[in-house]
Amino acid sequence: MKSLLFILCFGFCLNQAQAQNFDEIEIKGVLLQQVQKWNEGNLEGFMEGYWKNDSLQFIGKNGITQGWQNTLNNYKKNYNDGMGVLAFTDLHFKRLSDQYYFVTGQWHLARNSGEVKGWYSLLFEKINGQWKIVADHSS
Repeated sequence: MKSLLFILCFGFCLNQAQAQNFDEIEIKGVLLQQVQKWNEGNLEGFMEGYWKNDSLQFIGKNGITQGWQNTLNNYKKNYNDGMGVLAFTDLHFKRLSDQYYFVTGQWHLARNSGEVKGWYSLLFEKINGQWKIVADHSS
């Protein structure tokens, strides 16, 4: 009986780990898609990784921006001189629940006007079966 219980517990834990790994792979895919779209100069495509909702929250050096459209408008205003080449590194994932992940990492942007870099923390939520950024704090 103890062996059966162990096998069931082991199977459950393995299943949970596989689900977590799959979620992390999906989230990495969202981030890779953002990098690709940014590097193509496609801000609207980059913004597909974000929750398209007025409750999206973006925190940057200029304060808090509420909403998907306002965030896009800020990107357009701040990168009108060229978007450069974006890279995300040092990714760390923390599963908060089946619906939420906390992701941290470093961003690096190479532009003609100079290179800039910083750190970010993202809150991902699974919405309608897709992982979306619902809060972004980038510095």
